[in-house]
Parts: sequence; structure tokens; C-alpha cells
Amino acid sequence: MSRNDGLIFAYILDGNGGGVAMDWGKLREWSPERGTLWVHFDYASERVQKWLSEESGLSPILCESLLAEETRPRIVSSTEGLLLILRGLNFNPGADPEDMVSIRMWFDEHRIITMRHRRVLAIEDIRNNIESGKGPTSSGDFLAMVSEHLTDRMGDVISDIDDSVDGFEDTVLTAESYELRPKLANLRRQTISLRRYIAPQRDVLTRLQNERIRWLQDIDRVHIREVAERTARFVEDIDSARDRATVTHEELNNRLSEQMNKAIYVLSIIAAIFLPLGFITGLLGVNVGGIPGTEHPWSFAIVSLILAVLGVVLIWNFKRIKWL
Repeated sequence: MSRNDGLIFAYILDGNGGGVAMDWGKLREWSPERGTLWVHFDYASERVQKWLSEESGLSPILCESLLAEETRPRIVSSTEGLLLILRGLNFNPGADPEDMVSIRMWFDEHRIITMRHRRVLAIEDIRNNIESGKGPTSSGDFLAMVSEHLTDRMGDVISDIDDSVDGFEDTVLTAESYELRPKLANLRRQTISLRRYIAPQRDVLTRLQNERIRWLQDIDRVHIREVAERTARFVEDIDSARDRATVTHEELNNRLSEQMNKAIYVLSIIAAIFLPLGFITGLLGVNVGGIPGTEHPWSFAIVSLILAVLGVVLIWNFKRIKWL
């Protein structure tokens, strides 16, 4: 099917895990007696926007929510059906996974409308399952399956973040600061971006399992409850990784401060040793008459010896008071 017209794909679910592919022309012929309809759109298409407002039968408020540019995970349940907006990791080429993509969904007992602009791999997985006869059998099964697939793909990324924090904790005392600091900053940015959407998604899934929806079966609620618990664990893992990265960053800053203080301390000791020596040599180097010893052949040697002895005395005194 052409994606230029906004319809990415559509199926009539057969109730056994398979489905029959549809196009724009066949959509107008669909009726609930033929089975559950699933249509997947690109919401940026003008044709889709027109169909949604004129032919979908949804209220203007629901249409506006499905077509909104900026969305956060949310759930709206009504007598008409269920509006659900979730987020998934962005695995599109050249994108950062934490730049999460939104999937907007409308459910009723016999119809599923999903909308996106950027590709969502969880939706592609469900489509492949339908092609192989292992797809959802109902609206409730689809809801549980899409929630599960979105959550599954978060696990590997969050695990990688946790492993990265472990590595930073091991190398904070040995790695060069200019190499470690940008990596830590990028990791903290990732955790903040992920938590921004995963935390409200946890709340949405928790609320979803308690919604009174007649077409949502008990087995579907069990699956959604498990997904909600996994999402809650992911949020806890993100919080833990963020806190550990913060502690590691503070440890790195402490290490840099210690290095700086040590360097300043050494310079201060050197300055303290050479300050009196410099004062004496500066005083004797004044280009005016009356400087003693200018005519004596041993004057320079005597002055040098005095400076050397004075330097040794200063070093001994600093060691005595444990400055060295």
C-alpha cells in the first residue's frame, strides 16, 4: 500500500491471530459483522485528517487529540471507547532512542485506529505477527500486545544505561576527566529524557488495568498489569541510574578539585621557598650605588652560598611543620 496517501496498512482481524489486508476502497465497505478492523495511519497526511474528521465518526475533541503535534502518555475512557497515547523508543536510523515516538490509539469493541508519524517498531511487530497468524484476536488482545511490545524494547536500552553507569563507576578514578565528563553528561541527559515519558506511561498503564471496559477481558488485564509492573521497574532503574550517575559525576568533580588543590599547594610551597630568595636577589640587584661587595671577588659565591643555605633551611622548616 502507498504511504503517500496516509494509510500505512489496515487489516480485518479474523479472531484467530490472522487478518485480511485492506485499502482505502475496502475501508468504506467494512462493517462490525466482518470482524475487528485495525487501521494504521500517518497522522500528518491531509487525507487521513479529512477521513478522521468526516468519516471516522469520532468527536472533534477526540480527533484533535489524535492529531496533536505534541503528546504525552494519557488515557481517556468514555462510553464511545478508549483513547490511549503511549510512547516507544525511537529506533529509526539516525535517531536517539530516548527521543521517543508517540503512538496514538483509539479503541472500541470492533475498531482500532492507530496513528503515528515516525515509524514505531512495536506496531511493525504486530503487523508481522498478523501476517504469520500469531497476531491479536480482539481489541483487548491488541491493546495488551502493543503495550507489551513497546515495553519489551525499553528493556535493552535501560539495561545498556545501567551497564554504562557500572562502567563509569569503575573508571572514575582512572579515566581522563575530559573523556568521562561528556559521557556522563550524555548519560544523565538520556535518563532525564526517558523518565520524562516512561514515568507518566507507567501511570497510564496502571490506570488502564483498572478501567471498566467491557471488551477488555480478564486475561488482557493480567497482561497489562504485568506490563505496568515492568514499566514501574524501568522507572526505578532509570531513577537509580540517574542517581548513580550524579554521584559518579560528583566523585569526578571531587577528584578534579583534589588535583587542582594539589597543584596549587605545590605552587604555593615553591613560591614560599623562592619568595625570600627572590627578595634578597632583587635587593642586591638594584642598580644604585652603595651595594656592598661589588668590588670583592668572592661576593657572588658568598651570596650564592647564603641563598642555598636559606633555601635548605626553608625546606627543612616546611618538612618540620609537615607542609612537605
